[in-house]
Amino acid sequence: MVHYQLDLVRADRERWLKQYYFIRAAFSVAWVAAALAGGAVSPVIAGALLVLYPAWDAAANFADALRSGGFNQNRTQVLNVLASLATTIAVVIALQAGMNWVLGIFGAWAILSGLLQLATAIRRWRSFGAQWAMVLSGGQSALAGGFFIFQATLPTVPSIANVAGYAGVGALYFGVSAVWLTVGKWRRNAAI
Repeated sequence: MVHYQLDLVRADRERWLKQYYFIRAAFSVAWVAAALAGGAVSPVIAGALLVLYPAWDAAANFADALRSGGFNQNRTQVLNVLASLATTIAVVIALQAGMNWVLGIFGAWAILSGLLQLATAIRRWRSFGAQWAMVLSGGQSALAGGFFIFQATLPTVPSIANVAGYAGVGALYFGVSAVWLTVGKWRRNAAI
């Protein structure tokens, strides 16, 4: 009976995780489209989108931590929520100073959130498949963050397009993870 209940909890969490990854991928695709279409022509839209991105990440990690066993079991995601909220506030302030500051803040956030995502994926690897893409995503995010910080020190003023490429790669990783979980479930069901 206990084993059956644990299987149900695991199945529910895997179903949530697959849905979560699809939602994260869809949001990122929509954000990139908005950034390249509206953000490229309007500083106000670009600013709003740059504030929205870490705020969305905070909300998504919050929801995932709750659905994946609560805050005590998901400390890396709780830290990611806090980092994303702090980044949201810092971006609002940095928008007054210029895009170089904004990109530098995104860089620091990409490093920290990438390492936290990497830790979350490694922890989940024991329970779920399809975490290799999230491991790669976390590592790539940390590397991209370092590149953002370097770009922020250059005299060239960056644009929202710098962040859009990063978000697009994130969408790809989330999409791959969602599809990989789906395929894994189909394989397990076919084996039964």
